[in-house]
Amino acid sequence: MTAASTKVLYGLYNDEEDLKGAIRTANAAHLDIMDVFTPFPVHGLDPLLGLKESRLHYLGFIYGATGASFGFLAMTWIFTSDWPILFGGKPNWSVPAFIPITFEMTVLFAAWGMTLTFYTICGMWPGVKAKMLDHRTTDDKFCLAFNVSDASDNEVDHLRGFFTRTSAAEVNMKMM
Repeated sequence: MTAASTKVLYGLYNDEEDLKGAIRTANAAHLDIMDVFTPFPVHGLDPLLGLKESRLHYLGFIYGATGASFGFLAMTWIFTSDWPILFGGKPNWSVPAFIPITFEMTVLFAAWGMTLTFYTICGMWPGVKAKMLDHRTTDDKFCLAFNVSDASDNEVDHLRGFFTRTSAAEVNMKMM
């Protein structure tokens, strides 16, 4: 076993309510859950796992504000200094005319910034091989996983019994 490999025991559930019940049981037994994989977002899973609200939306605001500032200041510079053109006697610095482009730059910067931030945080760059316990978790199965790299055989048997008690459809072990 190399230093980077992790031995994982996981159970597959057919229903999201069975999965949430298993997580409640694991929390009551003070078991250390490694991760949970679902094919779609499951309402109420975050509080069960003790996950806090993401702070990613703060970055979204910063990216959007940067885009709005860039768009507005670029149009100000272009239409007042770099390329001032008179359009039928209208002023060069016309704030209402800048609003649509400012809005579009806000959306563009926020979208690109959030996408790149999300990919960076999750390590989802082109060419990176995804680490999946079971390919069915992207289709119709719900997975609850425990890290058993340092667990004794007795502890692994205890976790297998946990999966049996919580109606897991299947229990597997995998090296990641």
